[in-house]
Parts: sequence; C-alpha cells; structure tokens
Amino acid sequence: MSEFQKWTVTEPYVDISGTLLEGPFYDKAKNEFRFVDIWEQKFYVLDLAKGPDSLKTLDTSASIGVTANIDNSGEAYSNKVIVAAKHGYALLERDTGELSYISKAWDNPDKAHRMRFNDGAVDSHGRFWAGSMNDPKVQSPVSEAVLFRLDPDLKLHRMVEGLTIPNGIGWNQSNDTMYLTDSPTGKIYAFDFNAQTGEISNRRIHFDLGEPKEPDGFAIDVEGCIWSAIYGGGKVIRISPEGKVIGEVLLPTRNITCPSFVGTELFITTAKDDTNDEQFPNSIRYGGRVYKVDVGIKGKPKNEFQFQN
Repeated sequence: MSEFQKWTVTEPYVDISGTLLEGPFYDKAKNEFRFVDIWEQKFYVLDLAKGPDSLKTLDTSASIGVTANIDNSGEAYSNKVIVAAKHGYALLERDTGELSYISKAWDNPDKAHRMRFNDGAVDSHGRFWAGSMNDPKVQSPVSEAVLFRLDPDLKLHRMVEGLTIPNGIGWNQSNDTMYLTDSPTGKIYAFDFNAQTGEISNRRIHFDLGEPKEPDGFAIDVEGCIWSAIYGGGKVIRISPEGKVIGEVLLPTRNITCPSFVGTELFITTAKDDTNDEQFPNSIRYGGRVYKVDVGIKGKPKNEFQFQN
C-alpha cells in the first residue's frame, strides 16, 4: 500500500438541497448515476454524459435506503431496479417511482411502522443483503435492527440481530470475508463468508473509528480497501485490508453518508447539516449535496440481484 493520501473537495457536483442523500449507484450499462433521499422519499437519476443538468427526480411512496440492478432482466424487469424500502424489498419502476413489494420484513403492524430499511449490497451469488433499523421519523434507533438476506428464490433470512444502525456492507477481494458497519458503535465488523451458501460466522471487529463520529456507508476498491463515509466527521477515510487508515477525502460539510465509484472517481452523498462552526464554516450551505473526486483507483464492480428462473 502507498503512503497516506489526502484529497480535498470544495464544491458540490450535484448542487441540490437534499435532506438525507444516500444509496449512490453507478449503472455502467446506462452510464447513469443514481441516488436517493431517504428522508424526502425521492429517487434521483442523472446521465453522466450530460452532467448534473440532466438530473431527474421521482417521488416514491416510501423511503428507499439502497438500490441494486437486476441480473437476467428480461421484459419483466427491463425498466425496474430492486430496492430496500420502508417495509422490505421492492421493485421500483424507473419511469414513475412506483414501488411494488416482493418481500416484507415485518408481520407486526407496530414494528413495521417503527422500522425502515437502510443500507445494503448484493453478494456474488445475487443475494441482496440489507439492514432494517428504527425509523428516526418514528423513534430514535435502539438495538433492534436486523440484517436480512433476500435470496434469488425470494426466501428472506434474518442474518444478524441486535444491531442499531446497520450501514455499509461489502466483501473482500477473495470473497471469503463480509464487512458490515454498525454506525453508532463506530465499528466495521468482519465475518467469515461462505459464498456458496451465503452463511456468515466468526464476527469480529475489523475497524474501530475510536472517536464520537459514525462510519456510514462505504465502497470497496479493487485493492480491497474500504472507503468509509464518516458521518459528523466531514470526510471519507480509506481503510486497508489490515484495518489501517491510509487515506482521506476531506469535504466542506459535516454529514457524509456514502461513497460509490464511477471509474476512478468517488461520488459521495451527504446529509443536511444545521450548524456552522470553525471546522465546517459552510456546512449548512454544503450539506445534502453530491460530491465527486478522482482518487486514481477503480472500485470493485457491483453485483446484481438474480431472480431465480
């Protein structure tokens, strides 16, 4: 690994006034970049050949935490993506923003009301992992969050219990380790991962931030490093496979939510901030926007959800 690297970003790439921007995703086949506003229940797409002026906004009927492409998408799924929404996994119609649930997580109406899905990712065998947490619009998060796994046959599995705010999920280069962030703890956990069965075991701490800030969503590069957004810290840090911080991207606002690779560029979502101070004098102005920076390395390709034929 190279010596510690630093990048500084001063201006937004997509200058909108969002509340809780999340779920950045590069659709290489369409050359589109998309993201969501969880709080405002919006889905955004822009054509990267045309830039920010091409931004299209769709209102959805529920909050969406994360999206994924669908593999083997014939006529039935040609204009849809799969998402982790308020109550579970759903298909989103790209033209209208309409949601149709394919798997709901909760039978209990009270629990369904107070929970919502957050971050997630698809593994190498087309399974969609996503965490459900307390919906902050209903109550403050406590340790009843659950990490779910939706398989191609649409069977839903509860994989990790007792989380608080499950966030960034991903896999190492050899595909035998899964990483999972639980934001309020400041920790990114590692699990032994069986790619054939989708089972995980041997939970341990891969990285501990060790300060009163929160690791949020992350992206993984082709060298197996994690690029973790630090909510409240105004930066994205690059963590080596050994769990050491070897780089950082500094941003002009405090609440950084998630990065995603577009080639060698890192596209970064942020959330609204209501406070300026000496460290972030323009945070109110710059929160809730999308940033980009060329970090000189490509990201690990995203997997696609695979409906069982």
